[in-house]
Amino acid sequence: MYQFGDYYQYHKLMENNVDIESEGTEKMERNGSAFDERDMIREPLLLKNRVNTTSQIAIVGANVCPIESLDYEIIENDLFKQDWRSRKKVQIFQYVVLKWTLVLLIGLATGLVAFFNNIAVENIAGFKLLLTSNLMLKQNYYQAFAALAGCNVVLATCAAVLCAYIAPAAAGSGIPEVKAYLNGVDAHSILAPSTLFVKIFGSIFGVAAGFVVGKEGPMVHTGACIANLLGQGGSRKYHMTWNWLRFFKNDRDRRDLITCGAAAGVAAAFRAPVGGVLFALEEAASWWRSALLWRTFFTTAVVAVVLKSLIEYCKNGQCGLFGDGGLIMFNINNSIPAYNTVDLLAIMLLGIIGGIFGSIYNYLVDKVLRTYSIINERGPGFRVLLVITISILTSCCAYGVPWLARCIPCPAHLKEECPTKGRSGSYKSFQCPDGHYNDLASLLLTTNDDAIRSLFSSLNTNEFRITSLIFFFVAMYFLGIITYGIAIPSGLFIPVILAGASYGRLVGRLLSPIANLDVGLFALLGAASFLGGTMRMTVSLCVILLELTNNLLMLPLMMLVLLISKTVADCFNKGVYDQIVIMKGLPFLEAHAEPYMRQLVAGDVVSGPLMTFSGVEKVGNIVHSLRMTSHNGFPVIDEPPISDAPELCGLVLRSHLLVLLKGKIFTQHRRLSGAETLKRYHAFDFAKAGSGKGLKLEDLEIEPEEMEMFVDLHPITNTSPYTVVETMSLAKAAVAFRELGLRHLCVVPKTPGRPPIVGILTRHDFMPEHILGLYPHIDPHK
Repeated sequence: MYQFGDYYQYHKLMENNVDIESEGTEKMERNGSAFDERDMIREPLLLKNRVNTTSQIAIVGANVCPIESLDYEIIENDLFKQDWRSRKKVQIFQYVVLKWTLVLLIGLATGLVAFFNNIAVENIAGFKLLLTSNLMLKQNYYQAFAALAGCNVVLATCAAVLCAYIAPAAAGSGIPEVKAYLNGVDAHSILAPSTLFVKIFGSIFGVAAGFVVGKEGPMVHTGACIANLLGQGGSRKYHMTWNWLRFFKNDRDRRDLITCGAAAGVAAAFRAPVGGVLFALEEAASWWRSALLWRTFFTTAVVAVVLKSLIEYCKNGQCGLFGDGGLIMFNINNSIPAYNTVDLLAIMLLGIIGGIFGSIYNYLVDKVLRTYSIINERGPGFRVLLVITISILTSCCAYGVPWLARCIPCPAHLKEECPTKGRSGSYKSFQCPDGHYNDLASLLLTTNDDAIRSLFSSLNTNEFRITSLIFFFVAMYFLGIITYGIAIPSGLFIPVILAGASYGRLVGRLLSPIANLDVGLFALLGAASFLGGTMRMTVSLCVILLELTNNLLMLPLMMLVLLISKTVADCFNKGVYDQIVIMKGLPFLEAHAEPYMRQLVAGDVVSGPLMTFSGVEKVGNIVHSLRMTSHNGFPVIDEPPISDAPELCGLVLRSHLLVLLKGKIFTQHRRLSGAETLKRYHAFDFAKAGSGKGLKLEDLEIEPEEMEMFVDLHPITNTSPYTVVETMSLAKAAVAFRELGLRHLCVVPKTPGRPPIVGILTRHDFMPEHILGLYPHIDPHK
């Protein structure tokens, strides 16, 4: 976890009325004196002697940002009920049509962006590699290296400047952030238009710069950003707003759209529509239902149609150097895979190797990210400098390692040219004479997609020597580790596939005299084993790889190797995305409750004192509470004479209070005035605004005499909040909180004669750091 200092213990903050749902912009009270959350953000990160005990901030991209929870609950107040009763069938039909229209637009936009990404990467990288190859043919070796390294540094610098100065949230793959968002965690700029812009162009520059990264992970984030931009009605900041999308101004509908966007991103990156749906189901989404399954499937189908149409257009040579190779599709062969006992034992061995290598990979990524965070904290300039350093190192490896390989005579009866004179092709000349090729240069001085295609090829068993495969595996393994975490958009799929395919092909070469499977199929299974060992997905990875290779006959072997690699790796650590979610400090709620939660009840973790409002409250009390705390939910208590005895009326949100105060429907005396509120306001007036657009306390202009007046909170109070009794098992409360997608869970007393509410459970109350901080004697494993 990211580390912030023991004096920021969450339960101490809660004792001073500090809520988890912090916006990160207001002062908090601590021991009678105010302190700014920005002071907490300045604390150094990731040092071993510190423990992250707050869920108010987390790492997003390369920056520390304030976070808050999303509320997927339907707010059933009087305004909502009035709107629902008055809604006509035409409006309901309009809502359904708009939702399907939006998922159609998400699929179209994601497909077009993926196509643009591939055209740009193929042409930029193609120009760079063609220039290097031409200089090598003229034996201008130093100039060739200078051209390669120079182009890489320029492209890397462009990607780093975009990430460091414009949108730090665009750094990395973005999958952990999307996964956390779909779990109910929101953070600043995570899906902003600026993040989308930098994700697209930063990914193009980063991949074209020769880094051992993929554009597949960033495409998931890109799809989610596109869905968010459409779902929130555009961006007021960039003068792109659409009022007709007001129906979707709530977290619940945006969650569904962003799930479709994430699935579309995978479908666009791998040309795997079914794999995209399964990825969203298995890895990304925390909530699922049959209607969402239909919409994600429709979205990925649209992506597949768009890409297929554009690829057909490019086959006529109208896309520059871009051709079939850009959008990866590895047709390894069409033969029926026949395997014997030796093959099955070898596949089981690959699964074990993949599990071990994958767990070590995740461990080293963890350590590298912690080290890089210290550099990233020093400012954008240091982040750019780190990217340039890794770029130079990558260029040295790509150009220097092939000198260790001997030249290999070109095989006879080849259909393609050998050695390859241009960028495309599997047989790079490098420093070799005519009729010979350098196998390491064929893997390193090419695009990542072409390298994978060469490894999966079964046309020439001896195309790559065993020593070359070892060198390539070591280079890809460690370059992938040190590259992930720098300030560029970077995906993990391609580095892992490259490393796994290299040791899979190596095993195939060693067993070629006695095995029935060819080396290309072994490379595919090696890639699957390493993917299973690092990402710990099974069903979605299996389908993605089958769609990638267009070989359904490999299904049984693929299932076997994925199950073994995941099982082995799970013995050591978590999957890479789960690990990064924890490292970033994102308060992710797992589907299951921790065992020690069964030793506690809901009332054990509720912290006080609790701040409540009366059904008809004085304006000054509300303003004071909003100013002194950062709570986002307040219980509303009806008291005599409005009710016979104190009773819980419901829960009112901070954002709704601000809108109501701005309207100034105040009365001189304490009386019910909800009818006037229902006449003046519509439910859409209280809809959630897009990122950074919401009303703030500083925007209100309330006169001193108005502070003594009263306002009726009943029309905006959610009268049906989810509640649990204080003696309910904390484990059951945690499962209910996650499954219902809540932001607040009210805890009510078991016995009569007490205040009608004991407290409110928020996301942080279920975090292990908070619970074990309150009860350090509890064994977390029991």
